Amino acid sequence: MSDRRQGQDWQELTSRELAAQVTAESVAVLPLAAIEQHGGHLPLSTDLTIGQGLLDAARERLPAGFPLLVLPSVAVGASDEHTAFPGTLSLPPETAMAVIEAHGDALARAGVRRLVLFNSHGGNNAVMDLAALKLRRRWGMLVVKAHYMRFAPPAAGLPAEELRHGLHGGALETAIMLYLAPHKVRGDALAHPPSRGEALAARGGLLGPEGEAAFAWMAEDLHPGGVVGNARLADAALGERLVSHYAGRLVRLLDETRTLDIADFQARRDPD
Repeated sequence: MSDRRQGQDWQELTSRELAAQVTAESVAVLPLAAIEQHGGHLPLSTDLTIGQGLLDAARERLPAGFPLLVLPSVAVGASDEHTAFPGTLSLPPETAMAVIEAHGDALARAGVRRLVLFNSHGGNNAVMDLAALKLRRRWGMLVVKAHYMRFAPPAAGLPAEELRHGLHGGALETAIMLYLAPHKVRGDALAHPPSRGEALAARGGLLGPEGEAAFAWMAEDLHPGGVVGNARLADAALGERLVSHYAGRLVRLLDETRTLDIADFQARRDPD
């Protein structure tokens, strides 16, 4: 562990220490990840490794004394779209929502009113949205929903078409993994499987797997191999730039979460 990382790991504190540290500005982060197939070149732990790596990089950039509480990562998420491939672990959506809510309930009981859900897996977005609203309604918490792939990309990085269509196992995830955990990348399996989304975009329509009008998709709908994008564009230098960029965006988000005035956020405590 780097001694430059700011904040406290929730599980390393005693109950008394935690109670003494919580203030009105305390920000808790709950990393949401997945254990799922990423083709032949990336491990099942890809989303977990990326989420933890970006958060660690952000923690090294935070100012000293930043009131951050880091919860243990939720490693297994909602990954129904990848269940056709061996190794994928997936929680039912209702269970995934309940897990997020249970963490939020515990935070609220401890007096924490600011929570960032930091997500590194697209399949978690829907359950994250619903759970966040329920926690806001129930406890009057500020619940921020952040998926790093939705952050503005760096100005000099990957081609726009790759960012649009390489949404699973493509150059972005591969580059970050080559920087964070190069020993986990199977370099001899890097490829460029075409996405159905690319073919649809070439026809000029609105319909696609993501975008203005999206259809529900299983990974094999995009390509039989379950991954899309040009992983051959990736290298560790690109990964380092991406990590630096996304970590910087996360630092900004954490600071905005800490300083936002939420005095008028009231709990409704409606029955679920």
